[in-house]
Amino acid sequence: MRILPALLVLPLLAGGCVVKTAANIVTLPVKAGAQAADWATTSQDESDRNYGRKMREKEAREGRERRKRDKECRAHPERCENDPR
Repeated sequence: MRILPALLVLPLLAGGCVVKTAANIVTLPVKAGAQAADWATTSQDESDRNYGRKMREKEAREGRERRKRDKECRAHPERCENDPR
């Protein structure tokens, strides 16, 4: 007697899995397309972060060049007499 209710419930449980799997298969192309679009575009936050990084690198490079020029001017002041600074 106990086996009969278990046999009746088993298809219902398995049917829910099939529906869920079918829903995942149907939505997969949409999710993949959205992910591809996300990878292909740059958000404003990413753009700001990249711009800030680029500016910090530029400032660091300019600072190194300025220090090198100052060191050269201290070592050879005759070369820097016409320095427009």
